[in-house]
Amino acid sequence: MEVMDLLLDTHVALWAITDDPELPEKAREAILSSRNIVWVSAVTVWEITIKYSLGKKHMPISGKQALQYFRQAGYRFLAIEPEHAASVQNLPNHHQDPFDRLLVAQALTEPLRLMTRNAMISRYNKTIILI
Repeated sequence: MEVMDLLLDTHVALWAITDDPELPEKAREAILSSRNIVWVSAVTVWEITIKYSLGKKHMPISGKQALQYFRQAGYRFLAIEPEHAASVQNLPNHHQDPFDRLLVAQALTEPLRLMTRNAMISRYNKTIILI
């Protein structure tokens, strides 16, 4: 089994910490494997906070709660660096979601393996893991 630095897309991170059945077993195994390093971006905490504050139905927890759960799970945190923001400019226009585009830029800049269920995101690079 390959050792990976995994960056979790927001929905994957939420499924992981809430033990949601939407998270495929193979993804759950990769996240729980002691061989892998799991990262959560500040982008994810920001997205959760905004959507929770707006009362979105699919946002089950607040940003503060998510942060606490991510810490308890032992995930590492990835800050947003100026290089991440600038590299968004180099991405093709597959879609316009600013959270997703910044996560992709972070994954490609670091590099990390971004894990997502969003097929649109997987179009950015072959290193992105589509679950």
